[in-house]
Amino acid sequence: MRITKAIGATIALSILLGLAPAARAADADHKDEWSKINILFVPWSQSSNPFFEAVISGAKDAAAQQGVNLDVQFGEEDQQHQLGILETGIANKVTGIAVNISDDNAYIDVLCNAMKQNIPVVTFNIDDSRHGAAGSTCRLAFMGQNFADAGYVLGKRMIEEHHLKKGDVVFTPVEAPQATYAVQRHAGVQKALEEIGATSEILGTGNDHAQALNLMTQYLLGHPKTSAVIGLGQTPTSQAVQSIKDAGLKIPSAGFDVSKEILDNIANGELTAAVDQQPYSQGYYAVTQLALYLKYGLYPSEMDTGGKGLIDKTNYKLAEKWAGPVR
Repeated sequence: MRITKAIGATIALSILLGLAPAARAADADHKDEWSKINILFVPWSQSSNPFFEAVISGAKDAAAQQGVNLDVQFGEEDQQHQLGILETGIANKVTGIAVNISDDNAYIDVLCNAMKQNIPVVTFNIDDSRHGAAGSTCRLAFMGQNFADAGYVLGKRMIEEHHLKKGDVVFTPVEAPQATYAVQRHAGVQKALEEIGATSEILGTGNDHAQALNLMTQYLLGHPKTSAVIGLGQTPTSQAVQSIKDAGLKIPSAGFDVSKEILDNIANGELTAAVDQQPYSQGYYAVTQLALYLKYGLYPSEMDTGGKGLIDKTNYKLAEKWAGPVR
């Protein structure tokens, strides 16, 4: 099996190396044409959210490699503002759209209208939970993590490592409890907990770190029998360890996403693990696949950018090295 895989990989690499000069030559011949491709890249989040540094870094790298133009505009967690950006882009005849969405129904009209006008759409980071099914938000493909699967893996890890048991209550804070990512991550964690008869309690924190720390600490002070904390987003995960300390408790914690603070807490053993959805890949492949579709007609593929991998004390160093622009 290993030999077969190695041969297959060698053949695939040989094909790619053989095609690369031809692709570069074709790009050179059509440089002026490609430079007219304008991709609108619209994260739902606030522009100050550090998580999206890597997403935007990946998108910009892809645009530079593909020779296309990239217009990044943040929705600032204001759905109407984000929809306005999209509507303006469509009216101005952008060539393609990459967007992450916060609600299953709010984007259907505007994005389906874009597709009807032959403006291709891909989603990244957060997708309609129906993932392209009939009646859902129109898009060609999604580049992001399967949040429910990842939540389940993290929940199982916490159960096994910290011996969570029937009757335990796990605190699951998240920036926006009604957002698709929050609902799906919580569902995955809750599925793991239900298998042992444990439960969870969710709390909205917002993106402001000081506010999140205060809200989480107050919750823990009021619920001193909490068995563990699992942050469902970067903000609450980054504040989990400190909130536990401030509440005077000694309980385990884990969560989603990567930041310097999260990695520091993993390194010193205070945070068990973090799910890495690899945001650089989300931005990079969203723009790359749109560009390849617009240039060559290559249809975008669904991509699980994070898989089920966890960052913990055994493997955090590489993530620490590239935290920010890539991780």
